[in-house]
Amino acid sequence: MMHLLTSPEAWAALLTLTSLEIVLGIDNVIFISVIVSRIPEKQANRARQIGLGLALVFRIILLSALVWLIGLTEPVFTMKGNAFSWRDIILVGGGLFLIAKATHEIHGEVEADEAGGEGASGGNAFFWAIAQIIVIDMVFSLDSIITAIGMAQDIEIMIAAVVIACLIMYISSGPVARFVAEHPTTKMLALAFLVLIGVALVADGFQFHIPRGYIYFAIAFSAAVEFFNVLAKRNRKKAGR
Repeated sequence: MMHLLTSPEAWAALLTLTSLEIVLGIDNVIFISVIVSRIPEKQANRARQIGLGLALVFRIILLSALVWLIGLTEPVFTMKGNAFSWRDIILVGGGLFLIAKATHEIHGEVEADEAGGEGASGGNAFFWAIAQIIVIDMVFSLDSIITAIGMAQDIEIMIAAVVIACLIMYISSGPVARFVAEHPTTKMLALAFLVLIGVALVADGFQFHIPRGYIYFAIAFSAAVEFFNVLAKRNRKKAGR
Protein backbone atom coordinates (compact mmCIF):
# COMPACT_ATOMS: atom_id res chain seq x y z
CA MET A 1 0.00 0.00 0.00
CA MET A 2 2.81 2.45 0.89
CA HIS A 3 4.46 1.66 -2.43
CA LEU A 4 1.27 2.66 -4.23
CA LEU A 5 0.98 5.92 -2.25
CA THR A 6 4.49 6.97 -3.28
CA SER A 7 4.34 5.72 -6.87
CA PRO A 8 3.73 8.34 -9.61
CA GLU A 9 2.59 5.53 -11.92
CA ALA A 10 -0.05 4.45 -9.40
CA TRP A 11 -1.39 8.01 -9.06
CA ALA A 12 -1.46 8.41 -12.84
CA ALA A 13 -3.35 5.12 -13.17
CA LEU A 14 -5.79 6.22 -10.45
CA LEU A 15 -6.45 9.57 -12.16
CA THR A 16 -6.93 7.98 -15.58
CA LEU A 17 -9.16 5.19 -14.32
CA THR A 18 -11.24 7.52 -12.14
CA SER A 19 -11.86 9.82 -15.11
CA LEU A 20 -12.93 6.88 -17.23
CA GLU A 21 -15.21 5.50 -14.50
CA ILE A 22 -16.88 8.92 -14.16
CA VAL A 23 -17.53 9.04 -17.90
CA LEU A 24 -18.91 5.48 -17.85
CA GLY A 25 -21.09 6.47 -14.88
CA ILE A 26 -22.89 9.15 -16.91
CA ASP A 27 -25.12 6.43 -18.38
CA ASN A 28 -26.07 5.27 -14.91
CA VAL A 29 -26.89 8.78 -13.68
CA ILE A 30 -29.11 9.48 -16.71
CA PHE A 31 -31.02 6.22 -16.26
CA ILE A 32 -31.57 6.75 -12.52
CA SER A 33 -32.68 10.36 -13.13
CA VAL A 34 -35.33 9.22 -15.61
CA ILE A 35 -36.59 6.40 -13.38
CA VAL A 36 -36.93 8.48 -10.19
CA SER A 37 -38.73 11.29 -12.05
CA ARG A 38 -41.85 9.06 -12.07
CA ILE A 39 -42.17 8.76 -8.29
CA PRO A 40 -42.77 11.33 -5.48
CA GLU A 41 -39.80 13.52 -4.60
CA LYS A 42 -39.26 12.06 -1.12
CA GLN A 43 -39.23 8.52 -2.50
CA ALA A 44 -37.16 9.67 -5.48
CA ASN A 45 -34.35 10.82 -3.18
CA ARG A 46 -34.34 7.47 -1.38
CA ALA A 47 -34.47 5.54 -4.65
CA ARG A 48 -31.55 7.55 -6.04
CA GLN A 49 -29.49 6.98 -2.87
CA ILE A 50 -30.26 3.26 -2.87
CA GLY A 51 -29.54 2.96 -6.59
CA LEU A 52 -26.15 4.65 -6.38
CA GLY A 53 -25.31 2.75 -3.19
CA LEU A 54 -26.06 -0.51 -4.98
CA ALA A 55 -23.93 0.63 -7.93
CA LEU A 56 -20.97 1.01 -5.56
CA VAL A 57 -21.67 -2.35 -3.84
CA PHE A 58 -21.98 -4.20 -7.16
CA ARG A 59 -18.71 -2.74 -8.42
CA ILE A 60 -16.78 -3.68 -5.27
CA ILE A 61 -18.27 -7.20 -5.23
CA LEU A 62 -17.34 -7.69 -8.88
CA LEU A 63 -13.83 -6.42 -8.24
CA SER A 64 -13.50 -8.96 -5.44
CA ALA A 65 -14.39 -11.73 -7.88
CA LEU A 66 -11.74 -10.96 -10.49
CA VAL A 67 -11.13 -14.56 -11.55
CA TRP A 68 -14.83 -15.21 -12.09
CA LEU A 69 -15.25 -11.87 -13.86
CA ILE A 70 -12.40 -12.50 -16.29
CA GLY A 71 -14.02 -15.85 -17.08
CA LEU A 72 -17.13 -13.99 -18.28
CA THR A 73 -15.20 -12.93 -21.37
CA GLU A 74 -14.58 -16.54 -22.41
CA PRO A 75 -16.83 -17.75 -25.28
CA VAL A 76 -19.76 -19.95 -24.24
CA PHE A 77 -21.32 -20.55 -27.67
CA THR A 78 -20.85 -19.61 -31.31
CA MET A 79 -23.51 -18.38 -33.72
CA LYS A 80 -22.84 -17.74 -37.41
CA GLY A 81 -19.11 -17.57 -36.82
CA ASN A 82 -19.40 -15.14 -33.88
CA ALA A 83 -18.39 -16.31 -30.39
CA PHE A 84 -20.51 -15.00 -27.51
CA SER A 85 -19.43 -14.81 -23.87
CA TRP A 86 -21.58 -14.26 -20.78
CA ARG A 87 -20.46 -10.62 -20.87
CA ASP A 88 -21.82 -10.30 -24.42
CA ILE A 89 -25.10 -11.90 -23.41
CA ILE A 90 -25.48 -9.57 -20.42
CA LEU A 91 -24.66 -6.51 -22.53
CA VAL A 92 -27.21 -7.50 -25.20
CA GLY A 93 -29.87 -8.17 -22.56
CA GLY A 94 -29.12 -4.90 -20.74
CA GLY A 95 -29.10 -2.93 -23.98
CA LEU A 96 -32.46 -4.37 -25.04
CA PHE A 97 -33.84 -3.56 -21.59
CA LEU A 98 -32.67 0.05 -21.92
CA ILE A 99 -34.17 0.40 -25.40
CA ALA A 100 -37.49 -1.11 -24.29
CA LYS A 101 -37.65 0.99 -21.12
CA ALA A 102 -36.76 4.25 -22.86
CA THR A 103 -39.23 3.57 -25.69
CA HIS A 104 -41.95 2.82 -23.14
CA GLU A 105 -41.22 6.07 -21.29
CA ILE A 106 -41.18 8.08 -24.53
CA HIS A 107 -44.58 6.63 -25.42
CA GLY A 108 -45.87 7.63 -21.98
CA GLU A 109 -44.56 11.19 -22.44
CA VAL A 110 -46.01 11.58 -25.94
CA GLU A 111 -49.38 10.17 -24.88
CA ALA A 112 -49.32 12.39 -21.75
CA ASP A 113 -49.57 9.32 -19.53
CA GLU A 114 -48.88 10.74 -16.10
CA ALA A 115 -48.60 7.30 -14.58
CA GLY A 116 -45.90 6.49 -17.09
CA GLY A 117 -47.45 3.09 -17.73
CA GLU A 118 -45.80 1.69 -14.64
CA GLY A 119 -49.01 0.16 -13.38
CA ALA A 120 -48.00 0.81 -9.78
CA SER A 121 -48.37 3.50 -7.17
CA GLY A 122 -46.99 4.40 -3.76
CA GLY A 123 -44.75 1.72 -2.32
CA ASN A 124 -45.13 -0.52 -5.37
CA ALA A 125 -43.86 2.25 -7.64
CA PHE A 126 -40.88 2.79 -5.34
CA PHE A 127 -39.90 -0.88 -5.29
CA TRP A 128 -40.47 -1.18 -9.06
CA ALA A 129 -38.10 1.75 -9.58
CA ILE A 130 -35.51 0.09 -7.31
CA ALA A 131 -35.85 -3.20 -9.22
CA GLN A 132 -35.19 -1.45 -12.54
CA ILE A 133 -32.21 0.42 -11.09
CA ILE A 134 -30.75 -2.86 -9.78
CA VAL A 135 -31.01 -4.49 -13.22
CA ILE A 136 -29.28 -1.67 -15.04
CA ASP A 137 -26.73 -1.17 -12.21
CA MET A 138 -25.57 -4.74 -12.77
CA VAL A 139 -25.13 -4.17 -16.50
CA PHE A 140 -23.23 -0.89 -16.14
CA SER A 141 -21.17 -2.27 -13.24
CA LEU A 142 -20.05 -5.23 -15.34
CA ASP A 143 -18.91 -3.02 -18.21
CA SER A 144 -17.23 -0.58 -15.82
CA ILE A 145 -15.29 -3.23 -13.88
CA ILE A 146 -14.10 -5.11 -16.95
CA THR A 147 -12.76 -1.76 -18.21
CA ALA A 148 -11.02 -1.22 -14.85
CA ILE A 149 -9.40 -4.66 -15.00
CA GLY A 150 -8.01 -3.85 -18.42
CA MET A 151 -6.53 -0.53 -17.30
CA ALA A 152 -5.06 -1.21 -13.85
CA GLN A 153 -3.15 -4.05 -12.21
CA ASP A 154 -3.63 -3.28 -8.51
CA ILE A 155 -7.04 -3.94 -6.99
CA GLU A 156 -6.49 -1.09 -4.48
CA ILE A 157 -6.33 1.39 -7.39
CA MET A 158 -9.45 -0.13 -8.97
CA ILE A 159 -11.46 0.09 -5.74
CA ALA A 160 -10.29 3.67 -5.05
CA ALA A 161 -11.24 4.77 -8.60
CA VAL A 162 -14.67 3.12 -8.33
CA VAL A 163 -15.38 4.70 -4.91
CA ILE A 164 -14.36 8.18 -6.08
CA ALA A 165 -16.42 7.85 -9.27
CA CYS A 166 -19.51 6.69 -7.33
CA LEU A 167 -19.16 9.61 -4.89
CA ILE A 168 -19.07 12.04 -7.81
CA MET A 169 -22.07 10.26 -9.36
CA TYR A 170 -23.91 10.62 -6.03
CA ILE A 171 -23.16 14.36 -5.78
CA SER A 172 -24.18 15.05 -9.39
CA SER A 173 -27.25 12.80 -9.51
CA GLY A 174 -29.42 15.09 -7.37
CA PRO A 175 -29.11 18.21 -9.56
CA VAL A 176 -29.39 16.10 -12.72
CA ALA A 177 -32.54 14.34 -11.47
CA ARG A 178 -34.19 17.64 -10.46
CA PHE A 179 -33.32 19.25 -13.78
CA VAL A 180 -34.76 16.32 -15.72
CA ALA A 181 -37.95 16.31 -13.63
CA GLU A 182 -38.50 20.07 -14.04
CA HIS A 183 -37.98 20.21 -17.80
CA PRO A 184 -40.05 17.79 -19.95
CA THR A 185 -37.99 18.45 -23.09
CA THR A 186 -34.82 17.57 -21.19
CA LYS A 187 -36.42 14.32 -20.03
CA MET A 188 -37.26 13.43 -23.63
CA LEU A 189 -33.66 14.13 -24.57
CA ALA A 190 -32.44 11.91 -21.72
CA LEU A 191 -34.72 9.10 -22.94
CA ALA A 192 -33.26 9.47 -26.43
CA PHE A 193 -29.79 9.16 -24.87
CA LEU A 194 -30.87 5.92 -23.18
CA VAL A 195 -31.98 4.50 -26.54
CA LEU A 196 -28.60 5.46 -27.99
CA ILE A 197 -26.74 3.88 -25.06
CA GLY A 198 -28.88 0.75 -25.34
CA VAL A 199 -28.00 0.40 -29.01
CA ALA A 200 -24.30 0.79 -28.15
CA LEU A 201 -24.56 -1.96 -25.51
CA VAL A 202 -26.27 -4.33 -27.94
CA ALA A 203 -23.63 -3.56 -30.57
CA ASP A 204 -20.89 -4.32 -28.02
CA GLY A 205 -22.58 -7.63 -27.27
CA PHE A 206 -22.36 -8.52 -30.97
CA GLN A 207 -18.65 -7.50 -31.05
CA PHE A 208 -19.38 -4.35 -33.03
CA HIS A 209 -17.83 -1.62 -30.92
CA ILE A 210 -19.13 1.91 -31.33
CA PRO A 211 -16.47 4.34 -30.01
CA ARG A 212 -17.88 5.87 -26.84
CA GLY A 213 -16.30 9.19 -27.71
CA TYR A 214 -18.83 9.66 -30.51
CA ILE A 215 -21.74 8.85 -28.21
CA TYR A 216 -20.57 11.08 -25.36
CA PHE A 217 -19.84 13.94 -27.76
CA ALA A 218 -23.39 13.67 -29.12
CA ILE A 219 -24.77 13.64 -25.57
CA ALA A 220 -22.64 16.62 -24.50
CA PHE A 221 -23.52 18.64 -27.62
CA SER A 222 -27.26 17.94 -27.31
CA ALA A 223 -27.18 18.69 -23.58
CA ALA A 224 -25.45 22.03 -24.23
CA VAL A 225 -28.08 22.99 -26.83
CA GLU A 226 -30.88 22.00 -24.44
CA PHE A 227 -29.25 23.99 -21.63
CA PHE A 228 -29.28 27.15 -23.75
CA ASN A 229 -32.90 26.46 -24.75
CA VAL A 230 -33.91 26.20 -21.09
CA LEU A 231 -31.92 29.35 -20.27
CA ALA A 232 -33.57 31.27 -23.13
CA LYS A 233 -37.03 30.11 -22.00
CA ARG A 234 -36.34 31.23 -18.44
CA ASN A 235 -35.13 34.64 -19.61
CA ARG A 236 -38.26 35.11 -21.76
CA LYS A 237 -40.43 34.36 -18.74
CA LYS A 238 -38.53 36.92 -16.69
CA ALA A 239 -38.95 39.50 -19.44
CA GLY A 240 -42.71 38.88 -19.42
CA ARG A 241 -42.89 37.70 -23.01
